[in-house]
Amino acid sequence: MSRILVLTAHRKPDESRINQALIEALRPLPNVTVHELIRTYPDYRIDVAREQELLEAHDAVVMMFPFYWYSSPAILSEWQDAVLTYGFAYGSEGTRLHGKPLQLVVSTGGNLQDYTPEGRNRFLVEDLLRPFHATANLTGMDYLPPHVVRGAQEMSDERLAQEAAGVVQLLQKL
Repeated sequence: MSRILVLTAHRKPDESRINQALIEALRPLPNVTVHELIRTYPDYRIDVAREQELLEAHDAVVMMFPFYWYSSPAILSEWQDAVLTYGFAYGSEGTRLHGKPLQLVVSTGGNLQDYTPEGRNRFLVEDLLRPFHATANLTGMDYLPPHVVRGAQEMSDERLAQEAAGVVQLLQKL
């Protein structure tokens, strides 16, 4: 079984039932490390050596976050800026992430229709996530199709449980 590092990024994790449900579903899995970035680094001072060690100790990386302003929360961006350094993640000697799968698990408040050319956001979520695909390409990671949990604002408890089970299944296949 692959060792999977789940990087969760949420500005206010205690206020998100989606975030909490997904973390609770993943935490018991024996091969999964759930790493809540905002709880570890509330001051945004990333321990680069520790984070790079975590990346090297795992076979796959999952970035799990709500879709904020068509991207990820700031803590994940800061993590990327600090951790994915030249010589580690890219460049002629930056090969430590080569071949590792990168899976995104993204939640949106809007539904499927909201993220279409005819919808209020005018773009597909998958298209708006292209910078993450580019990051995977630069770092030699295998970018997997994003898993999008849609309609978080109106989600029933039953559907939330189904979504959490779906994310567990997704990770078990990595």
